[in-house]
Amino acid sequence: MPSGKPYDGLVSIRDFIRWAASRFNEAGLFFGHGSDNALDEAFHLVFQVLQLPWELPESYMNCRLSLSEQEKVAELIERRITERKPLAYLVNQAWFCGQPYYVDERVLVPRSPIAELIQQQFQPWLGDVRVERVMDLCAGSGCIGIATAHEFPQASVDLLDISEDALEVAGINIDSQELWGRVQTLRSDLFEAIDQIPEKPKYQLLISNPPYVDAEDMADFPDEFGHEPELGLAAGEDGLDMARIILARAADFLDEQGLLVLEVGNSHWALRDEYPDVPFIWPEFEAGGHGILVLDAENCRQYQPLFKSRLGARGNRQSCLSLPGS
Repeated sequence: MPSGKPYDGLVSIRDFIRWAASRFNEAGLFFGHGSDNALDEAFHLVFQVLQLPWELPESYMNCRLSLSEQEKVAELIERRITERKPLAYLVNQAWFCGQPYYVDERVLVPRSPIAELIQQQFQPWLGDVRVERVMDLCAGSGCIGIATAHEFPQASVDLLDISEDALEVAGINIDSQELWGRVQTLRSDLFEAIDQIPEKPKYQLLISNPPYVDAEDMADFPDEFGHEPELGLAAGEDGLDMARIILARAADFLDEQGLLVLEVGNSHWALRDEYPDVPFIWPEFEAGGHGILVLDAENCRQYQPLFKSRLGARGNRQSCLSLPGS
């Protein structure tokens, strides 16, 4: 006898992926937290609920779901539609650089194009520099720093974030990947915690995905972004409040042959306009994405007076105006 459930007649993995994609398109969901279309979102949802590997053989797509699996998948599809939450929050998992990370609404959903640079070990810009220390500034879930630790097994990594909640999530990920010996968390308002160390460490890699969303984009965000912490998104009128501070201070923390990798997203147009003569490198990404700049330590030092002058001119928050050497 028919049960009257909306998924009556659906039995296979393929059936539920197709049904989920149709429901998502019908509901007009926004996709931007790991997928960019309804079919990929449906695929991720079904596979994560069923705990299946991404490289599942095609023949398995016709396998039947048990009744309990059908109910779990259907429930999550309904929640994705009604709550408008990113899928990663519903399953408490996001994938970054081929590894699963725990996430919840205390941190942004990992999706940075920096992942591609990590997998390329920041070549060709890093050259033959031996990476012994890495800073992941505004670390959130810690995925960037942790993934970098996997690529450079000789390196120690500092995860800095102002949010105690975010650092708790990062700690979960450090623990699950058994990296406490090389990766540590530091509560820090940008560089504050490192400034308090008498003998400041020098970093071969300073990587940051800070808040960079401008006021106009914040006002126009789809509902899905409303579940992410605003602290990790909003960065003033032009989206560069944090980027200006990072550029002004990066030279103080980089090794002689170090590298700054900074994500500014859509605000890269404003940054280019503000610093037209700075030789930022803007990598292109095979997997999509934009708005990541690379700047070596030499140029960070050369242009530091300019970066500092612009910081003062913009009237950034008082806690970051007293810059060493200003």
